Amino acid sequence: MTDQNTRLGILLMIGTTFVFAMQDGLSRHLAGAYNVQMVVMVRYWFFAAFVIFVGARKAGGIRAAAATKQPVLQAFRGLLLAFEICVMIAAFVLLGLVESHAVFACYPLIIAALSGPVLGERVGWRRWVAIGIGFIGVLVILNPGHTVFSPAALVPLLAASMFALYGLLTRYVARQDTSATSFFWTGTMGAVALTCIGVWYWEPMSGQDWALMGVLCVTGALGHYMLIRCYEVAEASAVQPFAYLQLVFASALGLTVFGETLRPNVAIGAAIVIGAGLFTLFRERRRA
Repeated sequence: MTDQNTRLGILLMIGTTFVFAMQDGLSRHLAGAYNVQMVVMVRYWFFAAFVIFVGARKAGGIRAAAATKQPVLQAFRGLLLAFEICVMIAAFVLLGLVESHAVFACYPLIIAALSGPVLGERVGWRRWVAIGIGFIGVLVILNPGHTVFSPAALVPLLAASMFALYGLLTRYVARQDTSATSFFWTGTMGAVALTCIGVWYWEPMSGQDWALMGVLCVTGALGHYMLIRCYEVAEASAVQPFAYLQLVFASALGLTVFGETLRPNVAIGAAIVIGAGLFTLFRERRRA
């Protein structure tokens, strides 16, 4: 059993959010220059190879990593995450990193709201109030009454909902399967599905963009490895609040590299969402 080291876990989570934010910036550039389907497909090829490599090194090898009593649910999880990534990258292209991540930050609130009907967990009135306040923050970000509402603003909200469902299903399958098994199905199912779709959208890329694609693939594997190590050395409740730093890092990248702007309603709404999310995490930790 790995010894608990909360300080190391926090550092790993901060590093993970930074790596994922850089990955989001690369994804935005490549998907804007080519197409989402091809970019995510190539990214998943590397991800699947990494998953298979990790599984082969575990006790029992790939056969043990793939063994599950819930194949349909595991397959659905893998497909859900793959398509959520496609939706989120499409949001980066449509709205930019700042606004997309500001809306996406509400996914912990969606998880808390659905944990009752999906997992049978009890959600107290304090957390319901926090969830309601958090969604007010989302409305502040979307600002539907100030100007003509853009349907594109719903794209990152859809991605957040998909990711929240993926997180809930991950917790559900963990009752019977190991994390190694869930990780294996996540990578392989996504790679199979996206290959069936992405090959029809293939476009030739320049040498420079192939180099960026290589960096994207390597950072993806690095980020997942750091996240795995993070949860190995520290409790999830202790490190999860630092996951919100991805919004900070991605927004900084959007402002400095892509020339995006930070509208006041986005900043205020994001602060409300993060505050509500941190409160739900605090209540969950108290309850545990």
